[in-house]
Amino acid sequence: MIRVLIADDQDVVRLGLRTLLENEPDIEVVGDAADGLQAVALAKQFRPDVILMDVRMPGIDGIEATRRIAATPELADTRVVVLTTFELDEYVFEALRHGASGFLIKDTKPVDLLRALRVVAAGDALLSPSVTRRVVRELATHPARTTRPHPQLHTLTEREREILVLVAEGLSNDEIAARLVVSPATARTHVSRAMVKLGARDRAQLVVFAYQSGLAG
Repeated sequence: MIRVLIADDQDVVRLGLRTLLENEPDIEVVGDAADGLQAVALAKQFRPDVILMDVRMPGIDGIEATRRIAATPELADTRVVVLTTFELDEYVFEALRHGASGFLIKDTKPVDLLRALRVVAAGDALLSPSVTRRVVRELATHPARTTRPHPQLHTLTEREREILVLVAEGLSNDEIAARLVVSPATARTHVSRAMVKLGARDRAQLVVFAYQSGLAG
């Protein structure tokens, strides 16, 4: 059973999401929050598998709520999916940087939202290769870009560093395997090792770390 917390300041949005999710036999809505502070409190109380987090909320916004949740040790297994109005709005990268596992557009079709929830609950990042490429391209051209190499970047092997760059380019494991002429299993292993060494919660944070370290773009 996938346990979900909904956080959105609009009553109609929360009701709509709850109605959709509660019709699924493998999904349980454990609670809903109308602001960021309530979202953090309910996350600590219920420890959901996935949180659907709106960005613009009173109290503290969804980005700060995500940061607090990601920084809470007992919520290490909770994944946050940010709900945004535009695919590449100004908040997307900040949300990923602070621990979100991906993002969804608010007008996402119900079938796609349900699929996305299951993807995230299974431990994968909700960043398709095409979306990753667009995000990185947008970030790379941002005038305020600053480079802050990850403190553990030096622990990566040459191959793991190469893998990190390819992940940031938006390549899937199969595409990485084809590019490097290795098996998909080997590619997955390298990605996993890079995640462990850099302390990344998921693939989305690998993209963030690569960008911040000046390896992407």
